[in-house]
Amino acid sequence: MLSAVSRTAFRRTAARSVGAVRFLNVHEYQSMELLEHYGVKVPKAFVASNPEEAENIFQHNLNKVGEPVKDCVIKAQVLSGGRGLGTFKNGFKGGVHFVTKPGQAREYAEKMLGQELVTKQAPNGIICNKVLLMERLYMRREMYLSIMMDRASQGPLMVGSPAGGTSIEDVAKSNPEVIFTEPIDITEGIQDDQCERMATNLGLEPGSESWKKGITLMKNLYALFEGADCTQVEINPLAETPEGEVIVSDAKINFDSNAEYRQKHIFEKRDYSQEDPREVDASKYDLNYIGLDGNIGCMVNGAGLAMSTMDIIQLKGGSPANFLDVGGGANETQVQKAFEILNADKNVQAILVNIFGGIMRCDVIASGIINAAKEIGIQKPIVIRLQGTNVEEAKTMIEGCGFKMILAEDLEDAATKAVGVAEIASQAAKIQVGVKFEGFQL
Repeated sequence: MLSAVSRTAFRRTAARSVGAVRFLNVHEYQSMELLEHYGVKVPKAFVASNPEEAENIFQHNLNKVGEPVKDCVIKAQVLSGGRGLGTFKNGFKGGVHFVTKPGQAREYAEKMLGQELVTKQAPNGIICNKVLLMERLYMRREMYLSIMMDRASQGPLMVGSPAGGTSIEDVAKSNPEVIFTEPIDITEGIQDDQCERMATNLGLEPGSESWKKGITLMKNLYALFEGADCTQVEINPLAETPEGEVIVSDAKINFDSNAEYRQKHIFEKRDYSQEDPREVDASKYDLNYIGLDGNIGCMVNGAGLAMSTMDIIQLKGGSPANFLDVGGGANETQVQKAFEILNADKNVQAILVNIFGGIMRCDVIASGIINAAKEIGIQKPIVIRLQGTNVEEAKTMIEGCGFKMILAEDLEDAATKAVGVAEIASQAAKIQVGVKFEGFQL
């Protein structure tokens, strides 16, 4: 069971999933607001958009004139894990700091706001537009608690550990015996005995006030999970204070995008500045696009075929620049937009179009590509493999369009040609020699 959990339950959303299902991710301060709405105890915290606002919060919201100064924590609000160990592109280290005296909140906010934070999960950097100032918690115990949709148990799974405050993936590898799980029957909901067992496994003293508060927190957490159509609610750490309170210290919540129609107030919180602009642009046209770090752009219909295309590119020694599924019902406008996104990517050296025309007609794909070529021009070599509905019409259109494109007989042939032209273009770029493909007689 534990090996299944380590493979599925602890697969973090930061490692981008490929496919049509996407999950909304919101900032920490937004997660805290939702948790508080569902009766989950959270620390006193305020969000700031500029240095002066941050300083004002520290001095007047988290402290009172004439009283001893209370420490707080200032956190960069970026959609990435590992903020504390990250480095801003201006050289400032750490996206999480203690504020212990007047002036520090302003100083830290000046170094964070408007800067890009580089983390293991966001190696290219991600912009910080807000900071969260939170009262400092003194913890007797740091625990881990989450509820997530689990493929293995085919429903919600509550996961907990007394070893919180660190990477739960690392704990699962080094000490799997301290990871505890409770599969939840979604028709019955979370049960008292499950919460009691988990509270005990987290290290809370059975029968104590902390234990009872932990049980109540779990029930409220599940109410949020179910009521807000979450795919994951992760608390790390969950803190027990010396006063016996059980408080959420940090939280990450993901939501099922299929539930947007009934969770509009939550989906309005989406922060597009934290996302790849290419993915945002593609989503406006209902295209499933995920940027990668290779140099061969892919446009395919169907998630399975897209994955296979990416695999064979790697097998042939190349590297895909993206996952792009135009779907089975794409129109010419969507196809044209998909081509424009690939053509505009500076990392793309060649474009591979792989279409199996079942529901999707090959002539629609061809028409979209040709229209895009007419409007923006062809700047990169295109390899096209078409099979299925109206394939002959599509080939005739491509051959007579006036633009040079490489037609491939099958997927292996297409991948070989795409990798070949991409390598030529890549080597030419390295030695700063211009290269022009004419005729494409490969």
